[in-house]
Amino acid sequence: MLSIKKLNVKVENKEVLKNFNLDIEDGSIHVIMGPNGVGKSTLSRVIMGDNNYKVTSGNIIFNDEDITKLSTDVRSRMGIFLVMQYPLEIDGVSNQDFLRTAMSSHLGKQVGLYDFIKKCEMASDELKMDKNLIHRSLNVGFSGGEKKKNEVLQLKLLHPSFIILDELDSGLDVDSLKIVAKNIANYKKENPNTSILIITHLSKILDYIKPDYVHVVTNGTIVDTGDYRLSEEIEKEGYNKYLDKAKEISGE
Repeated sequence: MLSIKKLNVKVENKEVLKNFNLDIEDGSIHVIMGPNGVGKSTLSRVIMGDNNYKVTSGNIIFNDEDITKLSTDVRSRMGIFLVMQYPLEIDGVSNQDFLRTAMSSHLGKQVGLYDFIKKCEMASDELKMDKNLIHRSLNVGFSGGEKKKNEVLQLKLLHPSFIILDELDSGLDVDSLKIVAKNIANYKKENPNTSILIITHLSKILDYIKPDYVHVVTNGTIVDTGDYRLSEEIEKEGYNKYLDKAKEISGE
């Protein structure tokens, strides 16, 4: 589904991703783990097409199409969805209008109000969301947990085929994490060909969404790959040995 080939990325003239390679098959779940500041969230932004990140070389292929130079809205309509670590607050734009407009854009036709309300209420109930949030300005005054639930609400309504979870567990209490993670796991179960890329430095979310592959990133590149047991090893031993391995790879 997604293939990243020899990707190099700069932010403000600093190289953040270096010769980065990753292949994600249809229906698979991959995890990117690593300490803070090694390029994990950069990867999510680059896949989504954030203009603040400059791709200096390499390619991103999605369903056999090169999307490296495509805009974010085009990538979204192709089926890529990013659950952001820090969702933006937009005052004056109601959550309802935002969600309905996004659905209409994805479907290429206006979504009827009755159909929208029905789908929205069902998804909100599954997420245990306050019904009033749908009528408020987008994410304005929302708690951390409410913002993440609202991100997953968007996911459930837009029905993407490739989901990126950027630090989903950031700012969530145990109960909220369990709710959002189980909603994503259920979505995956109902849509088995959906692929998921989880970006995290902790392994708690993996208790609810079991990965097929775990990749460790340090110094802007993948330095090790394994299965779920690799995340358990990291939980016990930390990242020190991988930091040393990254230095060896870069020749420092």
